Amino acid sequence: MAWTGYQKFLALMMVITGSINTLSTKWADKLESKGSDGEIRPFNHPFLQAATMFLGEILCLVTFKLIYFKTRNTGGHALTQGNQNFNPFILMPAAMFDLIGTSIMYIGLTLTYASSFQMFRGSIILFVAVFSTTFLERKIVSREWAGIAGVLLGLVIVGATDAIYQAPGEAKGRNSVITGDMLIIVAQVVSACQMVYEEKYVTGLNIPSMQAVGWEGIFGFSVLSGLLVIFYWVPAPSHFGNNPRGTVEDAIDGLIQIGNNSLLLVAVIGTIISIAFFNFAGISVTKEQSATSRMVLDSIRTFFIWMVSLAVSWQVFHWQHLVGFSILLLGMFKYNGVLPECNLFCRNTDNVIQEEERGVVNAEADNPQDV
Repeated sequence: MAWTGYQKFLALMMVITGSINTLSTKWADKLESKGSDGEIRPFNHPFLQAATMFLGEILCLVTFKLIYFKTRNTGGHALTQGNQNFNPFILMPAAMFDLIGTSIMYIGLTLTYASSFQMFRGSIILFVAVFSTTFLERKIVSREWAGIAGVLLGLVIVGATDAIYQAPGEAKGRNSVITGDMLIIVAQVVSACQMVYEEKYVTGLNIPSMQAVGWEGIFGFSVLSGLLVIFYWVPAPSHFGNNPRGTVEDAIDGLIQIGNNSLLLVAVIGTIISIAFFNFAGISVTKEQSATSRMVLDSIRTFFIWMVSLAVSWQVFHWQHLVGFSILLLGMFKYNGVLPECNLFCRNTDNVIQEEERGVVNAEADNPQDV
């Protein structure tokens, strides 16, 4: 079925805003600005950046409320259809998983490449499958296991390439890149917990998706705001506490750096706005098309992020990355049933079986006494 103009617009919005989200976050990590101590240093504030992500999610709730009140007397909008009689705190555990997973991912992003960050997020397929069989009693079919194997092989190739090759002038070193990749994988374990929890306890409540995302944003931002105060006083190793106080997070220093660099402000605002539009576009694509269409578009986003990272010299091209990404992509397509299940060999086998069946029928017709 051909896509409508609106569906094409949503697909384009999802790819563009999703790419901007990752690229603007990485761009902020690359920018330097004067901090609270008057020194110029890179913007290294993953927890503060996680807070901006939750602000973007809160915008989804604001948008939902505007659409809801505007259309409530005219039959409502497709994005607002659902149950309004629910306890918002049912979303609190999901928000906490989101908080932990996002914070770990953003720490990993400061240590590795934007493209590797996006590729390693594909490992969530494995953890969702494992947790689904354990907590949702779901059976993983052979096609899905084949897809998981492809994803793992692709990730191994990408990770090995990051470990073997070192970009010229890279200050953090090979160990930092490997650590960043590992942190992103750990974050996918937490994100998989979030997905399984939402499917087990939230999906049946029929909560509108934008509303659920918005409430998770409120809970995540509220809790993280409190943690930022605590992190302001908690010492951290120099590798992870690159701020004047040498603590886990110095939000005040981060805000001062944002105020002292207009490009940094643009990057942060880009993260907030892009995450809001990305969530809206992703939810809309799922409703208008399917979750599989959303997965395919997310894969295109990964490729776009990789191309931009190469173009702006954030990383060096290695053909092994291309091989790993291709295998990863095929694995994701296989897992989601995008690839055809039957090849030429299968069709030939089916033809042989059909010929044999016709032969048996003819034989039975010629020898009715044997029936």
